[in-house]
Amino acid sequence: MTALDRTATVTLGKQPTRTPGGLVTPRPVVTRPRPRRFAALVRALGPLTLIALWWAASATGLLTPDVLAPPSDVLRAVGELWGDGQLSDALVTSLTRSGAGLLIGLTVGLTLGVITGFTRLGDELLDSSLQTLRTIPFLSLVPLFMVWFGINEIAKILLIAVATTFPMYVSTTSGVRSTDARLVEAMRSFGMSRIAIVREVVVPGALPSLLAGLRLSMTLSVIALIAAEEINATAGIGYLMSQAQSFARTDILMVCILVYGLLGLLADAFVRLLERVLMPWRRAGR
Repeated sequence: MTALDRTATVTLGKQPTRTPGGLVTPRPVVTRPRPRRFAALVRALGPLTLIALWWAASATGLLTPDVLAPPSDVLRAVGELWGDGQLSDALVTSLTRSGAGLLIGLTVGLTLGVITGFTRLGDELLDSSLQTLRTIPFLSLVPLFMVWFGINEIAKILLIAVATTFPMYVSTTSGVRSTDARLVEAMRSFGMSRIAIVREVVVPGALPSLLAGLRLSMTLSVIALIAAEEINATAGIGYLMSQAQSFARTDILMVCILVYGLLGLLADAFVRLLERVLMPWRRAGR
């Protein structure tokens, strides 16, 4: 009997399976999901390390209070600002600005992205102009917006809206164009209208790109908020920063910086939660 005539031998345990030709079929690797607590601990390891280094540098004198306040002073400043209501009022004002600008930017970016991605006429009419505007840094628009709208809330909100429009537009356009054309044609053959196709086929198919655009837009909304609150703000986190700068309060400056960072972190966590809810198959695939 030759090796080619041998029958397959299957053994239990960790031994591989042998085929009639003597070849070894690799045993499938089964990955065990990591506990959620372990994943949360790994995610928190980086920030906790930075805080530990910050505390050690302050305790040893490498960082003096006039350069950077120690963590204990920052915690004390948080209690002081929260106790007299300054921090809560500033958070409400900043979140209102950021939320209003983000809502406008997402609506405009999503609408323009669907139009240019789904229709050839829209692509020919709008895409080149929008791509040109996208290359203009939104920070360069601050003086122009101050001339057009003054130093009121409209200028701040529109600056955030401009910053968040183009990431959503680019992601939406890319996602819509990647939709299976055969599926779209099949829906048209069943008599489905264009609006229904966009609602039932195109947008669900472009969902991963839409969520990626949402993540970028929400991150940019925080960055644009920092720039917007430099436009002669009289309330908000940016106003607290300008006041703290005037009095050389590095502890309050660190509080404001940490608040901005926390807002960005919460925005990213919100998009991750949306991905789990709207795209559960990704989690199952992992």
